[in-house]
Amino acid sequence: MIGWWRRRSQAARLEWYVRGSFYGQLTLSPVLIGFLVQLEVSRTALGVVVAGFVVHTVVCLLLVHAGIGSYLGLRPRPTGLILAGGALTVAGMALGFLAYPHATPGRPDGPATAILIVLVVTYVTALCAAVRPRVVLAVVVGSCLFSTVTSSAGAAIALGALLVPIVGAYRVSLWMLGVVRELDRARHVQAGLAVAEERLRFARDLHDVVGRTLSVVALKSELAAQLARRGREEAVAEMLEVRRIAQDSLTELRAVVGGYRAADLDVELAGARALLASAGIECRVIGDGGALPAELQGTLGWVVREGTTNLLRHSEARTCVVTLRTGADAVTLTMTNNGVPASDKIVFGGGLIGLTERITALGGTVTAVRTPPDGFQLLVSLPLLSAAPAVAA
Repeated sequence: MIGWWRRRSQAARLEWYVRGSFYGQLTLSPVLIGFLVQLEVSRTALGVVVAGFVVHTVVCLLLVHAGIGSYLGLRPRPTGLILAGGALTVAGMALGFLAYPHATPGRPDGPATAILIVLVVTYVTALCAAVRPRVVLAVVVGSCLFSTVTSSAGAAIALGALLVPIVGAYRVSLWMLGVVRELDRARHVQAGLAVAEERLRFARDLHDVVGRTLSVVALKSELAAQLARRGREEAVAEMLEVRRIAQDSLTELRAVVGGYRAADLDVELAGARALLASAGIECRVIGDGGALPAELQGTLGWVVREGTTNLLRHSEARTCVVTLRTGADAVTLTMTNNGVPASDKIVFGGGLIGLTERITALGGTVTAVRTPPDGFQLLVSLPLLSAAPAVAA
């Protein structure tokens, strides 16, 4: 149970809390009315009253369930349940005052007043989740006026004093739930946009470097083909020029890829913190790699970039810890985050496969494991004495 709760997002936890608050109060109404009127009515009448309240409570519970979904935009407004709950409330109040029109001897009010108060409180609580506040307040005012006419001004004042805080508290809870859900959606969108922006930046750089060169290669190849058909010796020179251009393009392409793969470690750590913070994820860095060789810093910077991308794409993380430790003969970088459901399998996609191949070629190791209850840990270890250049050919 605890593990299931920890795997929920903040928005899901708050939604369960809000729903639980509504459901908890509503389910108390049959017990409450039985306690209030048990000494003023017969045993048979008490059974009828409690049974009626059970039916009324079930309708109000359904109204809350559907109303919260409507408030969050997940389903249409439950008009039928609103009308059914209102009809049962009015009918219950009317039957209460028909059955007990007078006050109980020795008491200021009779059982009908208690029935009215509990019915209205239950219905108004459920109504808070389904309609606008002004509609709920109109129902509150109407209930207080009805209580004034049928019971007493004191009962009306007590009813109003009870309902107004309830309406305020539950509407604020729903407002907070809506805000948190919106922030959660924005965080996911922002994370997706960050990954898409990185892809677009890489694609744009490749286009700028390779696109123009390939266009020139295509034109010169066509020219060489035309010259060869005519038996012109210039065709050889044109093809040699195509080879030179292709070699220059390969050098530029290596420089671009190297710029992505051999990033400075401090720059990548700072960028990861800023990116995760913008996505609502708290990131903490432990350790310093400033004294490491440039080759190792470049490789570990690429690890940080790949780990951050995977965290944003494949988890519901709220915290991330990056730990860098330098030993006598090896350096280890560990990225730990939460927000990975236990049901998800660890799959080595293209990013982790490429990372493993690169680190293995340098004599290092890559380990990806789960950490209880809902965590994920990426651990990369590299030897200090056999560091290789970080730029791939």
